[in-house]
Amino acid sequence: MSFQVFWFIAIAVLWTGFFVLEGFDFGVGILRGVVGKTDEERRVAINTIGPLWDGNEVWLIVAAASMFAAFPAWYATMFSGFYVPLVLLLVALIARGVSFEFRGKRDSDRWRRNWDRLSTAGSLLAPFLIGVALANLLHGVPIDANQEFTGSFLDLLNPYSLFAGLTLVLLCVLHGSTFLGLRTDGIVRERATKVAGRSSIAAGVALLVFVTWTQLMLDRGAIPDFLPAGAVLATFAVSWLVRDGRDGWAFAMTAFAIAATVATFFIDLYPTVMVSSTKAANSLTIQNASSSAYSLKLMTIVMLVFLPLVLVYQGWTYYVFRRRVTTADLGD
Repeated sequence: MSFQVFWFIAIAVLWTGFFVLEGFDFGVGILRGVVGKTDEERRVAINTIGPLWDGNEVWLIVAAASMFAAFPAWYATMFSGFYVPLVLLLVALIARGVSFEFRGKRDSDRWRRNWDRLSTAGSLLAPFLIGVALANLLHGVPIDANQEFTGSFLDLLNPYSLFAGLTLVLLCVLHGSTFLGLRTDGIVRERATKVAGRSSIAAGVALLVFVTWTQLMLDRGAIPDFLPAGAVLATFAVSWLVRDGRDGWAFAMTAFAIAATVATFFIDLYPTVMVSSTKAANSLTIQNASSSAYSLKLMTIVMLVFLPLVLVYQGWTYYVFRRRVTTADLGD
């Protein structure tokens, strides 16, 4: 396996890991006002991700940094062409992070409600924008022979990419609801499992449409491949699992569904990293967009040394904060 292939796989794994971990964070942020009718209940919901969300976002930073270091042409073309949605993404992530810190700084219902709204908006907008960006890599955007984006913001707002963003939002809502069912108790858990049962159907239908649309767009027929088909089945299975009180299995199914969906983006993309709608020869590939072999080799050594340490630390964090959160844990 060449270093170029290795780093394409590594970037795909990083993006997949980001959505598996940060996906339920986004879902909790969106659902906080749905599962929590009082301030205490909303605090219970947000406290389930309080010790985890900033660590989960590290996966996004490392994924973007890996694209920059391993495939600089891909990074340059994508981040310049997708400038507007990426700026909006940064605003959404910043607003969401700030809301967690500032929500409790003043004893005012209005103050807390405003920060809650900001958090919900950021949690909803972030996966939608990332979904639009990833889908455009596969759908194709105008790129010239110099590997420069020649389109406009409106070129990114095609029906396929917008639907991809919507599908990822629904998957995050489902993922967040199963996480809340696993990590909370009482009325918050009851509401979360009800949301999971209902959103399972909506997310499953959206995902089925999306993977079928992708197959047709790539001229592979209407029958989904094994991995996305498994994601669709796993999504529908959540409704049955939460009804039977199998919270752990329900969360595992949503984790698999969102992982399979994001991984399929990159499987369908390979060996291209950014499709040109202008001319196929202008598309960016792992060959014409990569760094030198020496740079990729050095990056590989660094990754193999430090990635296991990060995984062990993050795994330990999840183990420490594995207990269900209840109103009794809130204090004054």
